[in-house]
Amino acid sequence: MKKNKFINIGILAHVDAGKTTITERMLELSGRIKTAGSVDKGTSVTDSMEVEKERGISVRSASVSLEWNNTTINIIDTPGHIDFSSEVDRSLLALDCAVLVISAVEGVQAHTENLWSALVKLNIPVLIFINKTDRAGADIDAVTEEIKKELSQNIIVLQDFSETDDISDEITEQISSADDILIEKYLNEENISFSELNTALKKSIHSRILFPVLSGSAKLNEGIKELLDDITTIMPEASAKSNELSGIVYKLEYDAQFGKMASVRLFSGSIRNRDLVTYGSQGKENKVTQIKKSYSGKLETLDILQSGDTAMICGLENVIAGDMIGSDPELLKRIELCKHTGLSDPLLTVKLEPEKDSDLSALVTAVKELSEEDPALNYVWLKDERQLHIKIMGKIQLEILETVFRQRFNLSVSFGDPIVIYKETPTQKGEGYDEYTMPKPCWAVVRFEIEPLERGSGVVYESKVGVDKIAAKYQNEIEATIDEALQQGIYGWQVTDLKITLIGEEDHVIHSRPGDFILATKLAMMNGLINTGCKLLEPVLSFKISAPEESSGKIISSLIAIRAEIGTPENVDGKIVIDGKIPVATSLDYLNTLNSITGGKGKYITHFHGYQEVPLELGKTIPYRGVSPKDRSKYILKHRGAIK
Repeated sequence: MKKNKFINIGILAHVDAGKTTITERMLELSGRIKTAGSVDKGTSVTDSMEVEKERGISVRSASVSLEWNNTTINIIDTPGHIDFSSEVDRSLLALDCAVLVISAVEGVQAHTENLWSALVKLNIPVLIFINKTDRAGADIDAVTEEIKKELSQNIIVLQDFSETDDISDEITEQISSADDILIEKYLNEENISFSELNTALKKSIHSRILFPVLSGSAKLNEGIKELLDDITTIMPEASAKSNELSGIVYKLEYDAQFGKMASVRLFSGSIRNRDLVTYGSQGKENKVTQIKKSYSGKLETLDILQSGDTAMICGLENVIAGDMIGSDPELLKRIELCKHTGLSDPLLTVKLEPEKDSDLSALVTAVKELSEEDPALNYVWLKDERQLHIKIMGKIQLEILETVFRQRFNLSVSFGDPIVIYKETPTQKGEGYDEYTMPKPCWAVVRFEIEPLERGSGVVYESKVGVDKIAAKYQNEIEATIDEALQQGIYGWQVTDLKITLIGEEDHVIHSRPGDFILATKLAMMNGLINTGCKLLEPVLSFKISAPEESSGKIISSLIAIRAEIGTPENVDGKIVIDGKIPVATSLDYLNTLNSITGGKGKYITHFHGYQEVPLELGKTIPYRGVSPKDRSKYILKHRGAIK
């Protein structure tokens, strides 16, 4: 019998394209479930949360496994709504390949392009499945042309590609064109075997030169068998490059019986029960207590998690979603790359409060738990002010969170109005200095050089001070404090795009204490930002609008009114196409405006572009949360516990 292999595949789509129904049909065909569940009826395997059953949408990614053609296919069914893109982002790290589902009626939609862009950045091979061919208005040819125009010209329709059928000359030419040997045979009109074509096809798909396209109707169970066949015969399978333990925690969830469960994709090595596993950037260690795998929504126990496979690991007490297992530098690069896909950059922040003051402690605990599952929430608990803030993608996410708090934690929660997240950056080069030497015992004197960097550079830190001046243990304190010191600048926002260089001064062999340099660093950084001055930065989206040509004048006027930077409009197939950049703050409800102008016929696609400078009067400043380092005396007293 052929040795079993693993393929880890993600099902991705714009909301309502039918990806969860496709997953259900795969499970049914493989024999994992008797009858495919219904999204609308709340009976699908992968939509297991109560809120998912109620809403009929996927909120969390879900993993299921099945066997097909002597292959274990690990499927990650991902949310389709843009507000839950952080789930998609982490899932991408676990994949060997992806199925991108596109509706035969709606075609390439706004979020379809966002997903495609992320797949391109992470170099993930893609099979495109055109779904809902049974619906009125379905037009496979038109959608295929739209895919060529909006996503890639290099698609290859494989509906009739098999050894027993006549292979069209067009398909032969497409496959041969990507292979030097075959193209020569094709041009010389030599016979090319199916085996040669199939080998060349797989090579082209794996290297993202070609993208196969299938079509069908998951509702009627049409095209799903062919989809499973192609996944197991032409898409890339898992392979290990070493024996060292390497994996990614792509999902985290809590189970009433088993506690915290980390969904892990293992790239190399193996994990057995009772193994000691190292994970996370801080090198945390825990002993594995159980290994579970979900085939059809029911958990089964594994003795070992093998390289290439996925499973849920119990016992990793301090794990958070997105943690890396082991220390593979290639996987670390992939994790960093995934942070810049543009899929899950929360651009809004909200304050949340419990209905009852007595529930505040329980709410903080609940938010901490949810943030371990979705670190993009990036919660901030201001203990002194007794305030809780989280970052979000959009209003739908808030509606879901409100339901989750009620159903899962029995908490009634209210949210403040979402506020756009601004940032700030130094205006010019300057120095920050602080001398924390009184009242004794304390001694920490630091001097930083601060200089602005290009947009998107982040924070760069360097020390030019020897350990004879400031001991290594204190320098470690300084470096570890930099990020915290930059969380609030002179306008109340996180400071970014700057280089910080430690250029002086000294510790004291008798009076320096642990924590002295933490305080001095925060004071010196605020002092430095006051000296350099800061510019306000606002988040900006790149956009593309396609709409009826007669709407062009009103659309351009509406864009000018919200400070959009507009490119040169183009006429394409009787439609006006406009692209450019647009501030998040002025465009939160722009889709409604566009729908009103075009009668719902406009298409609006956005990607996160980055942060750019905005005049102070057009942006937003916020008060410093807590005691500000600007009030040096009070800040020191607070640090020493003399005041609350």
